[in-house]
Amino acid sequence: MIYFICRFFIFVGMKNIPIIEQAIKALGIESLTPMQEDTVNHATDKRDVILLSPTGSGKTLAYLLPLLVMLAERGKREGSYALVLAPSRELAVQVNRVFTSLKSGFGSVCCYGGHSMVEEKKSLQANDAVVIIGTPGRILDHIERGNLNTSSIELLTIDEFDKALELGFHEEMSKIIDLLPILNRRFLLSATDAKEIPQFTGVGRVLKLDYLDEKEELEERLDQVIVNSPQKDKLDTLYQLLCTFGGASTIVFCNHREAVDRINSYLVEQKVESEGFHGGMEQDHRERSLYKFSNGTANVLVSTDLASRGLDIPEVQKVVHYHLPVNEEAFTHRNGRTARWQSTGASYIILHGEESVPVYVSGNISTFEFPDYIPAPTRSEWATIYIGKGKKDKVNKIDIVGLFCKKGKLKGEDLGRIDVKDHFAYIAVRRKHVKQLLKLLQGEKIKGSKTIFQEAY
Repeated sequence: MIYFICRFFIFVGMKNIPIIEQAIKALGIESLTPMQEDTVNHATDKRDVILLSPTGSGKTLAYLLPLLVMLAERGKREGSYALVLAPSRELAVQVNRVFTSLKSGFGSVCCYGGHSMVEEKKSLQANDAVVIIGTPGRILDHIERGNLNTSSIELLTIDEFDKALELGFHEEMSKIIDLLPILNRRFLLSATDAKEIPQFTGVGRVLKLDYLDEKEELEERLDQVIVNSPQKDKLDTLYQLLCTFGGASTIVFCNHREAVDRINSYLVEQKVESEGFHGGMEQDHRERSLYKFSNGTANVLVSTDLASRGLDIPEVQKVVHYHLPVNEEAFTHRNGRTARWQSTGASYIILHGEESVPVYVSGNISTFEFPDYIPAPTRSEWATIYIGKGKKDKVNKIDIVGLFCKKGKLKGEDLGRIDVKDHFAYIAVRRKHVKQLLKLLQGEKIKGSKTIFQEAY
């Protein structure tokens, strides 16, 4: 840590160190990765930055921390300073959540499809957000409607830039950049090295930071296992495999939305704590599924490759490739969901008799041997409670904790992650207390008004 502070002093001066120290403390981490140090050290550099780093390496902090330095240098001036574009709703929400968790004192607004346009407009026009985060389509919509004043935006960050191009956001991003009159710096983040950066980005003098060679380090932390399925339909093999995991946090990857729905329904019927996740689901359903998996209510997330990039889902222990990925890049991104932040993980590839191990699967590979006895699925320790009030009702996390401890008779260790949305909230509670809790909270008020308390399904 001392080494980092010394390097930081050289580049940006003593006056800005506190904002980084505060952010690190707020996150509860002891030190930054070399990649994050690198980007922070170049925070006040005038060059555009292209950061190449594998999935799960901490790219979000690698651009948010330098942003804090730049905001501290800018001071308390009116108008938005930075725009962050993300290719998916989930990533936009996640980036905003991370930025808020830094407790910098700088405001942000998050804009994405499926969220209230009216509420976003109010937040944008309140003129107290210096950082705007959103998906390209929604951000462009706000600009063209006059809801977002871009006259003061100097910094543009495009997270998962390669994915944004892959999804066809060229036109939206090009139009947005044309509507940023004083844009003078760009951060492009990618998990793959593009052969050519499109001209519309306006990238000028470039500092390229390439950390893609960390892929080899990932492989060293990742156990790769082949699971042979006696049937072409792998459902039963998957079920038995998950039973042997003992409740470990697991993402099962499929190639099609229909497969996600089918597999998840089967697992739920078999009493596996599972949630589905794909782009065809309603936004609130997707958010609920992701939240229940992240807070430990669901042990298993069955997903398309939508969950393979960008999302910061902590402590995923195992990845299962139910379907073979379409290419090596997809395989790498899927595996990047586990073995994150220097931790270890395991990747399982289920193969039936007509399938073979892809040529791009390298490193040590073992074959899974099923035990003679397959245990029953492990029930999650946690359940998710839905609360029918949120930020717009002036409800915050402290209000929820106070109510659940005082009226619900719970202790702090009985409560898990809390997410407060605009009009509702979720909280993780130890499952053994749920029935008694809901009985005690029946008819209770929060912030002076009655609301709904129920288990989220």
